Amino acid sequence: MELFDVYPRFNITPVSAKGCWVTDVKGDRYLDLYGGHAVISIGHSHPQYVRNLKNQLDKIAFYSNSVQNPLQEELAAHLGRASGLEAYQLFLCNSGAEANENALKLASFHTGKSKVIAFKNSFHGRTSAAVAATDNPSIISRLNALHQVIFLPLNDVAALENALNKKDISAVILEPIQGVGGLEMAEASFMEETARLCREHQAVFIADEVQSGFGRTGAFFAFQHSEAAPGIITMAKGMGNGFPTGGVLIHPDIESRAGLLGTTFGGNHLACVATLTVLNVLEQEQLLPHATQMEVVFRTLAEGIPGLKQVRGKGLMLGLEMDFQVAELRKKLLYTHRIFTGNSKNKNLLRILPPLNIEEKDLELFFHALKKELL
Repeated sequence: MELFDVYPRFNITPVSAKGCWVTDVKGDRYLDLYGGHAVISIGHSHPQYVRNLKNQLDKIAFYSNSVQNPLQEELAAHLGRASGLEAYQLFLCNSGAEANENALKLASFHTGKSKVIAFKNSFHGRTSAAVAATDNPSIISRLNALHQVIFLPLNDVAALENALNKKDISAVILEPIQGVGGLEMAEASFMEETARLCREHQAVFIADEVQSGFGRTGAFFAFQHSEAAPGIITMAKGMGNGFPTGGVLIHPDIESRAGLLGTTFGGNHLACVATLTVLNVLEQEQLLPHATQMEVVFRTLAEGIPGLKQVRGKGLMLGLEMDFQVAELRKKLLYTHRIFTGNSKNKNLLRILPPLNIEEKDLELFFHALKKELL
């Protein structure tokens, strides 16, 4: 049996990793500036993370949500404190796509309406409604396309207000910073207007924080760089530092009743321990302010890079937009300098999503390699 073709793969086989470094089967070490799609938030094989997961395996790894799991209560309380969103309710699931799928469904239950507003260059996942709200026709099947989604330009308040005036919109789903879309940022004023207009038109504002959440941008959630208050917030990726987990934060004004949402694996014992450990390390190692500090370092080191048009993003969700396509540069960085970087829908953008505990010397190493290729 062969594997179904999913992603193009580089000819590298990682077998171990520590902090910001990955070691392959040949013993070669690679600087990880991509974190497996922004998943590795507290570093590979963090000692506390490894220890806590091993200890939990010795107790119980899984039982379904038909029984009490005190770890879920502990996680909800800790997440509320860390994010400042104690009033919200938490639904635990397994991935970002699943989080967005449930968020869109919940918004439709709440409003009784069916249409969704999303934004150009968005990416929300590959499940039914989530992929329909993704601006990529090549991955949307005819079945997915049955969902009614309107795509608008990001940061265009007039277009958003005009679409909401149609009175049949259940939700507006927005990435505060578009990851796959090329690190386009929603302006703080636009997010605030989105929240206001959604309240006015009885629609639900969904902040997709799957990639930008859990400290990635220097705030716990990226929307918190504004005064906006979403009705629903989705999260995953850095939440589990590699363990599959996701979640939905739901404003108390949105209906909660048994059976509305459900999951077999969501919030299992190991997933809860993984997320609790991430929360602990984010606080103990002060990784949110560290992400902000490393952004300053990154922007300083980027000055004078040949062909650089601009640095995009915030915190450690960053990109270098060049005046040329970067596919060959990525290959040279990987195979010549052993540095992982990412791409996006913007062919000229080199995407940087390292573990949040990356050090200045690691960024210096990256820019040294970059200059070697470009000078």
